[in-house]
Amino acid sequence: MTIKEPSSTLTEQPIRKRSWLRSHSELGISLLLLVVGLLVLANTALETRGGSDSDPLGPHAVPLVVGIGLVVLAAWLTADVLRGGHGEAEVGEDIDLSTPPDVRTLGMLAGVLVATAALIPLVGWPIAGTVLFWGASYALGSRHIPKDPLIAAGVSLATWILFDSLLGVDLPGGPLMGVLR
Repeated sequence: MTIKEPSSTLTEQPIRKRSWLRSHSELGISLLLLVVGLLVLANTALETRGGSDSDPLGPHAVPLVVGIGLVVLAAWLTADVLRGGHGEAEVGEDIDLSTPPDVRTLGMLAGVLVATAALIPLVGWPIAGTVLFWGASYALGSRHIPKDPLIAAGVSLATWILFDSLLGVDLPGGPLMGVLR
């Protein structure tokens, strides 16, 4: 009487499936491109038609081109991945991929972005921008206390003047609105 050994195909199947998904992980990016492209196209199709005699293309030309481009890129990437193509690892970068990310720095940068978004309507761009630029430089390691806030305020004020006065993009000035205009 011979003893039949259990089949190993049951345990190999999930491993094979995982390894196929891992070797074709770029399909996730392809799916993301397809979804975003379809969303852009759907949003463009649902918008009311606009335009004028001086603008025969209307406001839908650029979103339509972007949406079609994203769908075409998704199709090309899918075809490439299914034919065996794959992205190269980041061998050219001078970073050590085995080290974990600096969660503290990422958290500080995220906090600065959230604080800036909350401060813009309250205190205006010049002050909120100063918080953004100073907070980002502090999170990234700069500790020059007298110099950093002054540079951040100068950059924030310069961007506000550039966007508000020269480009015509209305950024809230906050309490400095009456002083600087």
